[in-house]
Amino acid sequence: MKDRFNFRIPAKMMLFLLTLTFLALLVLSFFKSSVTDALQNGINAAIMPMQKGLNQLGSQIFSEAESLAALKKAQEENVRLKEQLAALQEEKSLSQQDKYELETYRELFKLDQEYSQYEKVGARVIGKDSGKWFHSFLIDKGSDDGLAKDMVVIAQGGLVGIITAVGPRSARVMSIIDDESNITAMSENTRESFVVSGDLELYEDGMLRVMYIDKESEIGPGDKIITSNISSVYLPGILIGYIDEIAVDSNNMTKSGTLIPVVDFEHLETVLVITTLKNTGDDIIE
Repeated sequence: MKDRFNFRIPAKMMLFLLTLTFLALLVLSFFKSSVTDALQNGINAAIMPMQKGLNQLGSQIFSEAESLAALKKAQEENVRLKEQLAALQEEKSLSQQDKYELETYRELFKLDQEYSQYEKVGARVIGKDSGKWFHSFLIDKGSDDGLAKDMVVIAQGGLVGIITAVGPRSARVMSIIDDESNITAMSENTRESFVVSGDLELYEDGMLRVMYIDKESEIGPGDKIITSNISSVYLPGILIGYIDEIAVDSNNMTKSGTLIPVVDFEHLETVLVITTLKNTGDDIIE
């Protein structure tokens, strides 16, 4: 039974099979290079267009990514520059405001020195009646600050007006350009007295009206006009303005004309209130 399953390959057959296998491997190695190249060429032909497209797509995505990054950077830079510009503008505005306030305080100080004989209180304008001009306006000081009716108000080197009503923390001022304003004034040179009257229509041309000047008076253009010592409420010697024109009236007895005030009644922000009241002599016993 053992001999039935004892299978042996003859030596010649084994040699033949080994020789055949060697030849097959030799042939395969000969053709391997060309087959591999052909296969690789086929694969390359199929893959190259796809690879080219992927490369282009990748380049485009990279370019767009760079553009987006550059845009984001530019936007951030723009925001930063805007913030810097806003800060500079604010700084400039504050600087200009400080400069303006400094000039205003210098002007008020100078005015205070010019009328040093009078006690004064500084105040800010907080409101005005309708219209372009400050013919009637409110200030932020009142009776709690020692203000009273008929106190004189000055600014910008000269006369502004007079207080007509007072509350605890505010007061109303009627300026000299108001239609109801009449001031007894005089020429600083000739000392002659006459009336300076407010006229809102005339002030459209920057003028006030002067009236009741004596026909023989030598008052003329350029003369400096101040408040008179005989005024019923205005303290004497406060600058009002300068004569513009003078002409003889139709009655041939008096002269009248126009005056240019020193105060700009289109722009008023701060004023000085003279807390000294005019002594009218009412306390004199006859």
